[in-house]
Amino acid sequence: MSGEREKNVIHWFRKGLRLHDNPALKEALEGATTIRCVYTLDPWFAGSSQVGINKWRFLLNCLEDLDASLRKLNSRLFVVRGQPADVFPQLSKEWNITTLSFEEDPEPFGKDRDAAICTLVRDAGIEVIIKTCHTVYDSKAILEKNGGRPPLTYNKFQKILEEMDLPPRPLETVTVGDFGDCRTPLSVDHDEKYGVPTLEELGFDTEGLGQSNFHGGETEALARLDRHLERKAWVASFEKPKMTPQSLFPSHTALSPYLRFSCLSPRLFYWKLTELYTKIKKKNNPPLSLHGQLLWREFFYTAASNNPRFDQMVGNPVCVQIPWDINQEALAKWAEGMTGFPWIDAIMKQLRKEGWIHHLARHSVACFLTRGDLWISWEDGMKVFEELLLDADWSVNAGMWMWLSCSSFFQQFFHCYCPVGFGKRIDPNGDFIRHYLPILKRFPAKYIYEPWNAPESVQKTAKCIIGKDYPVPMVNHSEVSRINMERMRQVYHRLTMRSTATIPKQIHSREGQQYTKHSKLYLRKQVKELSSAG
Repeated sequence: MSGEREKNVIHWFRKGLRLHDNPALKEALEGATTIRCVYTLDPWFAGSSQVGINKWRFLLNCLEDLDASLRKLNSRLFVVRGQPADVFPQLSKEWNITTLSFEEDPEPFGKDRDAAICTLVRDAGIEVIIKTCHTVYDSKAILEKNGGRPPLTYNKFQKILEEMDLPPRPLETVTVGDFGDCRTPLSVDHDEKYGVPTLEELGFDTEGLGQSNFHGGETEALARLDRHLERKAWVASFEKPKMTPQSLFPSHTALSPYLRFSCLSPRLFYWKLTELYTKIKKKNNPPLSLHGQLLWREFFYTAASNNPRFDQMVGNPVCVQIPWDINQEALAKWAEGMTGFPWIDAIMKQLRKEGWIHHLARHSVACFLTRGDLWISWEDGMKVFEELLLDADWSVNAGMWMWLSCSSFFQQFFHCYCPVGFGKRIDPNGDFIRHYLPILKRFPAKYIYEPWNAPESVQKTAKCIIGKDYPVPMVNHSEVSRINMERMRQVYHRLTMRSTATIPKQIHSREGQQYTKHSKLYLRKQVKELSSAG
């Protein structure tokens, strides 16, 4: 209609790198005149960050796939170099933008960034559309149900979910019909100005970079989901603690990296599982079912949503304050897979090569680094995973490390993963070790988990002398694990005596005071449960 204001949209892609189940994009397209789908990328950050090459390659795959999907809708992806606070005011003027849309970020720093951007663009008269779809449930609704506090046990979390409505069903994939008369203005130099960069352009050395088992993008994510759900018998019988030698290797149905980058909608995964459970008449029993594993992700996102110090020990009201050792040499040996324990080292070599390791392998290396053997802070392990692990996002990564180090979430500190026996039970022949530690491939199965016990003749036949070609164990597990278990017992004993944890005095806000009070009650309960169990 003549005289009506044009609706010129920027849809800001961040984590939700997909066209299916994208409510913010769907709403932004309604009545739009033009739309530009933007991803902001800071080249300086790429070269200086602690994010490894595998994660950057996965991200660039996602952006390439998204651009290819948009081309089919007569649109394109605009990869804009620079910080959002710098580029959006400029682009808004240049493109005469009236509407900004994006998927809500549930994590504290993302929320702070988005609040600043919203203030900036609203002051310029730009409408903002924000929708929740990175998580199955809205974390704010869960917190509200729990009196504004995060539930700090999975059982409590489940009970809250039982009181809530079922999560929204996923929206259909955006189509040409959704675009209607909306167009994307493109220039002839679009690829030069806004194309997806290469790893080399971001400053990475790709020489020797092998083929990845995880190609990023929505197309691959949906194909994996289909393959995943085709295995009806496996889905029906799934229980997380069970694993086989083959499950240690990357699977063509693994979905966690795709959920982390949100090129697969968690709501789509949730409802597809729900439909499958109904069809095969299988009772869904979290936390061991596949549903339950998806909800662990929700649990940690909720726990972290209003806690900007969730990834730190000091000042974190849900974290037990433990006097960890500082040992950079030991940390480096663990991170590089040079501990002298083949099970631990093979896992860390796989992590560095593939960007993925099995969940129970994660438990093993996390326990070894922290409370089991090295007594090094979970924060150090979390940072290594942040760099190397494709599916490590801020909330889940920090939450899992606190849990596995017995720093939070009711973990049992008297249960320790043996760096020899645990792997041996899963893969008695040692095929996993032979694959990722070829230096040990000639050792017989009898010695491959403990090559230091092999006679000299066996080591010579295997062409690997322990202490020369492969390191001796950096600790005596049976001794240090007993010492560390006692250290952890003393930590919890002191908490029991004080009936509280060390809570930082600088938390003065009303919300912080409520959070602190809750954490004291939580720790009293945690100490009581652990003490009675021990």
